[in-house]
Amino acid sequence: MKKLVVLIISCISFLGFSQDNKERMLAEKKANNYVYEANELVSEDFVAAEMEYRKALSKQSDNIAGMYNLGNSYYEKGNFEEALYRHQQTAKLATSKAAKHKAFHNMGNVLMKNKKCKEAVEAYKSALRNDPSDDETRYNLGLAKECAKQQEDENKDDENKEDKDNSDDKKDEEKENKDDKNKENQDKKDGEDKEDEKKDGEDKEDENKNPEDKKDDKNKGDKEKEEQKKPQPKPGQLSPQQIKSLLEAMNNQEKKVQEKMNAEKKKGVKVKTEKDW
Repeated sequence: MKKLVVLIISCISFLGFSQDNKERMLAEKKANNYVYEANELVSEDFVAAEMEYRKALSKQSDNIAGMYNLGNSYYEKGNFEEALYRHQQTAKLATSKAAKHKAFHNMGNVLMKNKKCKEAVEAYKSALRNDPSDDETRYNLGLAKECAKQQEDENKDDENKEDKDNSDDKKDEEKENKDDKNKENQDKKDGEDKEDEKKDGEDKEDENKNPEDKKDDKNKGDKEKEEQKKPQPKPGQLSPQQIKSLLEAMNNQEKKVQEKMNAEKKKGVKVKTEKDW
């Protein structure tokens, strides 16, 4: 990591400055004092050092030294997310090329730790634009490029593998659909074959019957059809045949009664005989 040395402003004469400038310079002096104290504490008590850095930024929000050194302390503790944020702030607010170079260089280091090699390449390039003579940054840029190329190749391999898996899945699905269709067609054909066999068996059975059996079957069928055509009696009613039989029985009964009455009348008639004089 690139280290930034904090210079403490010594005695400053406020003569000839406006009130706003005096307040700003006073705030900057206090902020730099906090940064100095934090730098003394950071190797032994990170929590206390972090607090002093934050005090410096509360006094002067654009204090580059406090922002940059706080980012470095986060990096040392493995808090890469906060470290990246602080160095991004430094690169944005810094006015000198030296400060920008250090901020971009350390941003590249953080991104490499997070395996974001492609982004790290761009950070190192930005650092070299501000200081082309830094060999350390150039070396790190070479490592980042190699890492980015390796990741790109791995991504291509993953994409090719995914495409192959998708293609294999598609082939398997097409094969399953084809098998299902073939099975469906075979089942349909088997069904049709069974129907044909059944029909052939019935036809063969009809052929084996003699003419008389065929005639009887035909007469039986015609008789069944005639019986079906006749009006069927409703529940609780007599059929026409039953009514006819009942009427015939009543007529016969009435005839018998009439014959009996006629016979009795004949018996009761006195026969007039002539006297035998």
